[in-house]
Amino acid sequence: MSNNKQKILISDSTLRDGNHAVLHQLTEQQIATYCTAANSAGVPIVEVGHGNGLGASSLQVGEAAVDDLTMLTIARKHLKNSRLGIHAIPGFATIERDLKPAINCGVDVFRIAAHCTEADITERHIRFCRMEGKIVFGVLMMSHMVEKEILADEARKMQNYGAEGIILMDSAGNYLPNDVKEKVSFLKENLKVSVGFHSHNNLGMGIANSVAAVEAGAAIIDGCARGFGAGAGNAQLEVLVAVLERMGYNLGIDLYKLLDASDLAERELMEKMPTVGSTSIVSGLSGVFSGYLKPVNRIAKEFDIDPRDLFFELGRQKVVAGQEDRIIEIAAELSNSGKN
Repeated sequence: MSNNKQKILISDSTLRDGNHAVLHQLTEQQIATYCTAANSAGVPIVEVGHGNGLGASSLQVGEAAVDDLTMLTIARKHLKNSRLGIHAIPGFATIERDLKPAINCGVDVFRIAAHCTEADITERHIRFCRMEGKIVFGVLMMSHMVEKEILADEARKMQNYGAEGIILMDSAGNYLPNDVKEKVSFLKENLKVSVGFHSHNNLGMGIANSVAAVEAGAAIIDGCARGFGAGAGNAQLEVLVAVLERMGYNLGIDLYKLLDASDLAERELMEKMPTVGSTSIVSGLSGVFSGYLKPVNRIAKEFDIDPRDLFFELGRQKVVAGQEDRIIEIAAELSNSGKN
């Protein structure tokens, strides 16, 4: 049944996007335990690192409990068959300090990411990793913020730099299935390389949007065990795999062992299961980066304002990841305006 289906590459972001959900505090033991389980299940790519990627651990975006090289070394030791992947945003990650050591640690897949209108900043990183013989994907974050023509222009830049696939990230969980189909199909028509999709579940659309991406021609799909990720979480990996298998795709993943890995993730990695809560719904509607859920809730409480108002104002001002200082500034403005 699956012979006529295009191949779908599954990338597991549990140990990277999931790190957002615990404020980047995943431990060495947790990384080792989950890598062992994912590897046993035959997950093709396991992405590991600080929620914001290589080199991002800092006071501004959150200090990780484990440094990058330790995380990657542990993951590499326990991924015998699965490929080890990383997320890298130029500005956080440098070639000398971050990419070269990652290569030496045995990272296989480099996902070089930029805001959806800033692909230019990825050129050196993409070209370097390709020259080193690594698998390289370009990633366009917050892709809901611009129309499909601009996304295609930015994606073509990454393609020209050497990226072997372009991943659209729904970083805010803002998309509906028709949005996904429109943008993925347009990129599929206008690129020579594969297109991928990374969903967030802030509006409860994680699985539906991932399926829509596949139906529109996406060949790379991300997911996280139990949906463990920023905001309301990501597409739930075990559900995603089950649904795609039912649709006739042979993913090369042992479903029972993946279910075991997901049970382990819930038990060993998570403080609580991701849920589509009131604030995360507003996060999705406002189009604000999913990783801001916890800081927005915390800062809104400090300033005695409604976090929903803060999210909508962040969205109105088009605040994106890396602008954490703006959350406090805007919260102060809302607090002051409420007192006048």
